[in-house]
Formats: sequence, structure tokens, C-alpha cells
Amino acid sequence: KFVYGIIREGARAKDFEIAIEWLRDCGLVLESHRVKEPRMPLKAYQDTHVFKLFMLDVGLLGASAGLDAKTLIDGNKIFTEFKGAMAEQFVMQELSTLDPDYLGYWTNERSTSEVNFILQKDGLIIPIEVKSGENLRSRSFTLFCDKFEPDYAVKTSMLPFRDNEKMLNVPLYGIATIKNLKTAKVSHGKDEV
Repeated sequence: KFVYGIIREGARAKDFEIAIEWLRDCGLVLESHRVKEPRMPLKAYQDTHVFKLFMLDVGLLGASAGLDAKTLIDGNKIFTEFKGAMAEQFVMQELSTLDPDYLGYWTNERSTSEVNFILQKDGLIIPIEVKSGENLRSRSFTLFCDKFEPDYAVKTSMLPFRDNEKMLNVPLYGIATIKNLKTAKVSHGKDEV
């Protein structure tokens, strides 16, 4: 979540909105708004005051954070805390190439639960949870799926492709393949799609 006060103490939206708009319009940052409800069209349910900003490229994020190639390749312990941000950046970068109708994220009203991405494409709303490792547990994602019962639910992680009754796990390197989700066979305990 973008917080103006981190940039400068006491900062407000009006102080930075033109700069953010310029960065977005130039294609230097990608913006993702909070969606209050995962319903069609998602844009109608977005909260324009709550958003995340992503860099254009995962390499730019690593460079601006001062991560050297050895840290990335070796998986240095110092890198443990930041790899979630790198994974989320990578997924945002990949999803934005799919030409989605809308790409945002969801939190509940108190912001105690979050789903990393909510994608609207070709008449589908797809929640996407990003995991940087192999631990797929996510209370927020489970809560979301139980409450809203999406037709498709996707987790992306370091694990291989896996289809179970509730969701499809897609390896991070293959996240762009969800553009073919309409033809994927995903069972949800009801029918098979």
C-alpha cells in the first residue's frame, strides 16, 4: 500500500498526485488499486485513494534496493525478507502484459486480509495469491475463496503446476499462462470447467 507519509512526514495525496500521475503516464510505474468487492466490473468497486505502486521492471526494483546479483542468485539470508516483494513485483509485471481489463488487489474493510491480485479478463475475475517460496498456506486467500467462491483461484509459487479441487498452483515462471485459463480444467467441487 502506498503511504504518502513515508515519503515525507505529514505528506498528503495532493503533494504527490501529479508526480505519481506523471510516472504512471510515462510507463515508469504500474498502479494497482484496492478493490472493495470482487464483482463485475472491478473498476466500479475500486477505491481510488488506496493503491500500490510497482516499478516497471523487477530489475529496476532490485537495483533501486541495492541488491547485487550474488544475493539474488545465492538466495542470501538477508534477501529473505525482500524476496516476497520481488515475487509480487515480478507477477505484477507479468500480469500487466496480459492486457487485463482490470488489475487490482483486494483487502477486507479492516485490511486484516489481503489477496495480492484480482484480475479481470475475458469476463472472468481471478484472484491471485503470490508466494515467494514453497509454503502455500494463506489464511487471507482461503478466507477470500470461502467468502466469494470464485470460479478460478490461482496461487503462484516456486512449486510446479498443480490442480486441486480449490485452486490452480502455477509456478512463478509460468504466471503468464493464466491467459489460457478459460481452457484449463479446474475442479471446484461443483462442476469441472
